[in-house]
Amino acid sequence: MDILFPIAGIHLNVLTIAGLGAMVGLLSGLFGVGGGFLLTPLLMMIGVPPAVAAASDSNQIVAASVSGAMAHTRLGNVDWKLGLIMVAGGWLGGLAGTQLMHRLLASGNAQFVIQILYVIMLSVVGIFMFLESTRSLFGKKKAAAAGGGKTPFLARLPLRVYFPGAGINASVIALLGLGGLTGVLAALMGVGGGFIMLPVLIYLVGIPTPIAVGTSLVTVLFTAGEVTLTQSMINHTVDLLLALVLLAGSSVGAQVGVRVGRLLKAEQVRVVFSLIVLVTMGTMVHNLLATPHALISLN
Repeated sequence: MDILFPIAGIHLNVLTIAGLGAMVGLLSGLFGVGGGFLLTPLLMMIGVPPAVAAASDSNQIVAASVSGAMAHTRLGNVDWKLGLIMVAGGWLGGLAGTQLMHRLLASGNAQFVIQILYVIMLSVVGIFMFLESTRSLFGKKKAAAAGGGKTPFLARLPLRVYFPGAGINASVIALLGLGGLTGVLAALMGVGGGFIMLPVLIYLVGIPTPIAVGTSLVTVLFTAGEVTLTQSMINHTVDLLLALVLLAGSSVGAQVGVRVGRLLKAEQVRVVFSLIVLVTMGTMVHNLLATPHALISLN
């Protein structure tokens, strides 16, 4: 059943879109990641303009993050003082990223830049996860505390402040910079940034893992919300209908993923996930390098 997605400007099968959302939701529930960094390239592969795919994915991330953020808030896993500093950085980064996207759209380079960024990001994430998970699978990973008992590098930067929720001293500069990076990624690529934020918070800032997860979710929620609003007002690239169909599919897929994930070992799950990331990256590289069917288009 094809319907017109007005902002994307194309007719797509609603079951296909819901299926993509369900697949990414399945991965989210199975692997414990947001899945936004896979959803945007998948949307581009079926013909959704990159700018619309990224902006609409940010909208979907807002809705998908609400329940997780509320749950972690109830558990006391959110350091609001620390999180609000990162949100401030995220809003500045989101605004800068939205303006950059506006310039890329005006120059006609948005599609190429977004695809290149995704190829780089998926390569780094996929290779790192594959190597880490295979070492764990074969028992070669050594257990070690984050930072080896030393103060993490980013926590040693100037303007250090004590955060009672996380129980650490951390640099305001580092937190603003991390929030800003999250905002730029959300604007340009439609990703929540949690897959980058979490390891940085844990290993380079020194935040305990439960607090890092909860605070990261809250930061992503408010940053993606601001990016969605600015993308809609400045670039007019948020397709609400597309986001709603994706959300409906991902909500169902996530529940299935959680149940399936209980049947597999953590190392096996991470190996499979890294292979999925690398296959997606390889498909995008092929699409970038392949000769188009028509060298001149009238669209």
